[in-house]
Amino acid sequence: MSLSKETLKNLAQLCRIRYTEDEEEALLKDLQSILNYMEELKQIDTTGVKACNHVLEEISNVTREDVIGQTMPRQVFLDNSPSQISGMIRVPLVIKPKS
Repeated sequence: MSLSKETLKNLAQLCRIRYTEDEEEALLKDLQSILNYMEELKQIDTTGVKACNHVLEEISNVTREDVIGQTMPRQVFLDNSPSQISGMIRVPLVIKPKS
């Protein structure tokens, strides 16, 4: 499979990746190398090979019953927060509004 500059531009747009024209050739070369390697892997006969979802076959999740216990009083909880407003913990702005 050959990767064209047009395909690279479409991929970059879909992935929201920006690159300069200087980086374009190196990116094309690296991606083509990855695609070539994947083509090589397709040639390997995996007939009879068991699917591997995890390297440790006998691993399992340890779960417990969800038991409701004593809760901390709201004011004690708020008193331990660095900043509060209207009975809620105030946190720094994470998502910036569009301007």
